[in-house]
Amino acid sequence: MRARPISVLVGELAEQVDRWPRERWVRVAVDGAPAGRPETLADDLVAPLRLLGRPVLRVRAGDFLRPASLRLEHGRDDPDAFYEDWLDVKALRREVLDPLNEHGSGRVLPALWDSRIDRAYRLPYEELPPGGVVVVDGTLLLGQGLAFELTVHVWLSAAALERRTPVEERWRLPAYERYEREVRPQEAADVVIRADHPDRPALLL
Repeated sequence: MRARPISVLVGELAEQVDRWPRERWVRVAVDGAPAGRPETLADDLVAPLRLLGRPVLRVRAGDFLRPASLRLEHGRDDPDAFYEDWLDVKALRREVLDPLNEHGSGRVLPALWDSRIDRAYRLPYEELPPGGVVVVDGTLLLGQGLAFELTVHVWLSAAALERRTPVEERWRLPAYERYEREVRPQEAADVVIRADHPDRPALLL
């Protein structure tokens, strides 16, 4: 296990993405519980990728949740529903990932559903040119059959995960435990980053 300053780690990830051929799109997942702040790592990847000449589109899986009538059918604090039913996997695949496959159109919908007000965003599609990168952050992304060229998992020990999860969200902890047990993200991801200490992330080899 090697610790990395965050700037060095992000630079290494950007270089790894840039190894993909320029005539193809690259789909990158940054997966992890919110306590690990995967969205921050995903955001930090944008600038170095653009410096390498790669167009980048940021997408948040949290903008592809199912409507509340489906998502919260079993209540607001059901960990199994959170694990199985919150993410609209089909929509994320249809609107973001499939358009960037080998024969895709390159037309990506950056956000679908605003879960705060339970209403569609109604945003226009964006054109990502070949060689462009879509960086998707979210939780419980692996093991869903979603197509990514590179998957990064931000891992926290059980103690750190519990300590850094807000009290009002601790009902989700059994879902994260199930994810560890069933998906084994440390084995499923291409890159695993241990984030028990946010200022000193470690690359797990």
